[in-house]
Amino acid sequence: MMFTLTESLINDVQNALENQISTFGIDAQSNSLIELNENVKVDNELIFELPEWTSEDGFELREEFVKTLHAPIAHEDLLSILHSGRGVFRNFRNALKKYPEVEKRWHIYKNNVMKTYINDWYNELREIWGLEKLDQMPESQEESLVYDDFSFLNYDSQQDKDLVIDHVKAIFYFDGQNQPEEITTALYEIWKNQFENANANEQVGFICRSLSDEFAGCITTSPISKSHINTMVLSSFFVPEQFRGLGIATELLTMCLSKLKKDGKRWIILPNIITPEILQPLLYRMGFEKIESGYVSKL
Repeated sequence: MMFTLTESLINDVQNALENQISTFGIDAQSNSLIELNENVKVDNELIFELPEWTSEDGFELREEFVKTLHAPIAHEDLLSILHSGRGVFRNFRNALKKYPEVEKRWHIYKNNVMKTYINDWYNELREIWGLEKLDQMPESQEESLVYDDFSFLNYDSQQDKDLVIDHVKAIFYFDGQNQPEEITTALYEIWKNQFENANANEQVGFICRSLSDEFAGCITTSPISKSHINTMVLSSFFVPEQFRGLGIATELLTMCLSKLKKDGKRWIILPNIITPEILQPLLYRMGFEKIESGYVSKL
């Protein structure tokens, strides 16, 4: 007898694999889970054994997720828990509650991996039954999460200028903890002078805020001069450390490039600016090229 792997059954199987107390099988007749005991045993005719999933598999799943995580504070916190050796799963779960956005990504990551694992197991059974394999189920997407947890607003120079300056100053000093304070101050002043000298009326950009109205990032651009109407300068592009690794920088840059292109601009450059290493892969992915000490991208 065969059973059908429905979406509902996949969810039940996933929950059963993570259950460390009871053991379950699949009742092919009812197409549902059934708890195994002395009277209910696997025969792979009416009652099918679930795929093996050990605590080692669960640990490796968490370890691989942390490797994908680019939010520094959450990454270090979760990594230290994985290396603690005691109460790892419970402590991992509790730690995630401090980082709601990361927690959502963990559940998406875990569900995608485990559903693929369950689907592969079911396809092995289908081969035994003489049936064709099923296609992999589409993975859940993360793109909408950034809009679930954050809002993106057009930059308004009169309203947002001081806000950006204050928050960017804090970011400069946080990121510059490992260098002389005078260097950090000098770099901040260089940026601030460039930012304040930009034409306020022609600046284009976006501000990101969390649902609790916290500043979560910004991007602004401004024209170089009236004789270079097709080229814009990136005058700010910052995301506070606690919000990094959540897709905010990618969304800010994507929105800004799209807006500039729609406005008929052809080039955007980052001259004489200290670009954090964490942003460099994003710049390359978005089509920027390294030129001397700055970056440039054709729109």
